[in-house]
Amino acid sequence: MPAESCSHIDAVSTIKHPKRRECEECVKLKTTWVHLRTCQTCGVTLCCDSSPNRHASKHARATTHPVVVSAEPGERWLYCFQDDAIVEY
Repeated sequence: MPAESCSHIDAVSTIKHPKRRECEECVKLKTTWVHLRTCQTCGVTLCCDSSPNRHASKHARATTHPVVVSAEPGERWLYCFQDDAIVEY
């Protein structure tokens, strides 16, 4: 994975990890997800764009919260929706 940062990723000082390993919106809808992402602005954990509902990117667009961290065990990267930038940590 290339190290490509942006000002939004650079502004993340403490990484927020998921409180639970589930998509909060998919649980409400009783649907499934593929992978999870945790918003670095508000801490909500939602499903990725490979999931049917794509809640993480919808959240980023609706709230202008640009950066998520992978909530998958063993994955250590941040992604900025606004700048399409990704960096491992």
